[in-house]
Amino acid sequence: MAVFEPEAEGLVLDAEETGGDIVGRSPWALAGRRLMRNKLALGALALFLAIVAVSLSAPFYATHVAKTDPFKSNVTGTVTIDGKTVDVIQQGTGKLGLGETPIGPTWHGQFFIGADGQGRDVAARVLYGGRASLFIGVGSAFLACLLALILALVAGYSGGTIDLIISRLMDLIWAFPLYLLAISLATVLLARPLDKPLKVGPVTLNPGSLWIPLVIIGLVYVPYVFRPIRGQVLSLREKEFVEAAVAQGAGSFRLVFREILPNVLSTVIVLLPLMIATTILTEAALSYLSIGVQPPQASWGTIIEDGQGLLYTRPWVAIAPGIMIVLTVLALNVFGDGLRDALDPRSKVRMK
Repeated sequence: MAVFEPEAEGLVLDAEETGGDIVGRSPWALAGRRLMRNKLALGALALFLAIVAVSLSAPFYATHVAKTDPFKSNVTGTVTIDGKTVDVIQQGTGKLGLGETPIGPTWHGQFFIGADGQGRDVAARVLYGGRASLFIGVGSAFLACLLALILALVAGYSGGTIDLIISRLMDLIWAFPLYLLAISLATVLLARPLDKPLKVGPVTLNPGSLWIPLVIIGLVYVPYVFRPIRGQVLSLREKEFVEAAVAQGAGSFRLVFREILPNVLSTVIVLLPLMIATTILTEAALSYLSIGVQPPQASWGTIIEDGQGLLYTRPWVAIAPGIMIVLTVLALNVFGDGLRDALDPRSKVRMK
């Protein structure tokens, strides 16, 4: 007779939940149930979705609230504050009045958190920068996870020479320092003349395209996702249910897509939000070094670089995108931990 052990490692049940509530439920349903009870993870997901929604509202904010073009220099512009017309770029303070300083936070529609050195609205640029950073971060994470999953399934299931070749290729990429490899690739691709775009088959990419940093970051992170998935595939290949499927005459296609793939998807799902957080940080670092997102487009990394020279006079230029990066990465890591707890096989009920 089956005996349920709710106290199995990592499993947390409500007081009214019994073993009968679990019988017959799929692993995915149980994982979803655990995730829905993790308020911290759901709060982190809500925060991330809020950041995405706010970033997507950038065109509306720039047009109807800030009423300015965040990509156009505005050094001679003015703004009306409390009925007074104020220059966006103001003369330096002090007895000598040397230098020029952009307007600080007004805490209302226009120039909510001030302007940068070219008189552009920082709040609008932060929102547009979020669109670029999230696009590159999410896209490169999906690309890395997809390529790693395909390569891990092929290498882990095939074994032998194929596994050796793919694994050594991943080790070769792994051997290069991550940022040095990304910088080298970005320098080669971004240094192309504007009249000579990069052509890959039917696809044409201009040097300023967001797809270039997306592909670069996605490729350099493939080995980091490949290793854990390949290890799991090697382990699953020796499991009893795979041997039973082989005994029943199952072909390679069925073994990979019906037996092995569903069992490694949980690992990919757990890794995905963590990889998004990592790729966002990588994109910010590359853009800060001016080899990521290229002008006139903006990302959180480029805005931080713009605000570096204004840290003492207008710190919000650099602080605002920094806060957005911290909140985004924190939310993704907390949500990723929640997914891991929900999908961890060790948290499932044992039966005797």
